[in-house]
Amino acid sequence: MKKRLSKKTLISVCTLIAALIIWTIWSNTALTLSTVTVSSNRIPAAFNGFRIAQISDLHNAVFGEDNAELLQILSECEPNIIVITGDLVDAEHTDIDVALDFAKEAVQIADTYYVTGNHEASLSQYDELKAELENTGVVVLEDKAMQLEYNGDDITLIGLSDPSFTLKGDMFGEVPAMVDTKLRGLIGDKDNYTILLSHRPELFEAYVNCGVDLVFSGHAHGGQFRLPFIGGLVAPNQGLFPKYDAGLYTKGDTNMIVCRGLGNSIIPIRFNNRPEIVLLELIAE
Repeated sequence: MKKRLSKKTLISVCTLIAALIIWTIWSNTALTLSTVTVSSNRIPAAFNGFRIAQISDLHNAVFGEDNAELLQILSECEPNIIVITGDLVDAEHTDIDVALDFAKEAVQIADTYYVTGNHEASLSQYDELKAELENTGVVVLEDKAMQLEYNGDDITLIGLSDPSFTLKGDMFGEVPAMVDTKLRGLIGDKDNYTILLSHRPELFEAYVNCGVDLVFSGHAHGGQFRLPFIGGLVAPNQGLFPKYDAGLYTKGDTNMIVCRGLGNSIIPIRFNNRPEIVLLELIAE
């Protein structure tokens, strides 16, 4: 009786382990689309229903041959624009061809705007990557603001370079002040609805203080391991149980979307945290 029970227990444990492995592999490769709406009386009526698809933290990952699965979902979203919020590449795997091949196809779907992440700051081929992205038609926003026109009206689109390009090591305590100065200069006096692309969600308070209306961010990888009823376990520059790991955050008149991203880097797997594409729709009140 004991022998039979032991065998059954062993089979059960092996089955559980196998199921967990299969589920973990699936949850690291099965794309998910998250849809969000943001409404404001500051959004021009011309932009009502404007759709923005967000890609973040690709880290050279591939979903289907030549990223066909990822591109198909993007195409089916029918976005007005695509925004890429950093870490398109991975500093530990310096082949930039995956990123460039993806970008070449993305611009065929919609106008595509890109800001850097911390991995681009560590990439020796960044200048080459930037030049090739621009050659494909991607708009690279390095501490730049532009007017995004649609249906005869416009909003302001701002992109911040990752702070790692400027500040290193102990200087990171100066990041919020640096971002504040940059943002205020880029926003200027124009009272447009303002969308910011910035890799770093941990700087949310700086974005709020500068009066940004909507932020697209990434970097946190959804907290890498998502625990039921708790959320993400760990995120870069936030540590354990990060405050800003995934989803929509609102403070005052500022909304921030934190995309869970697509790929992995230092921590090679996700748990309960499928790779994510975000589709956001603007609603004019």
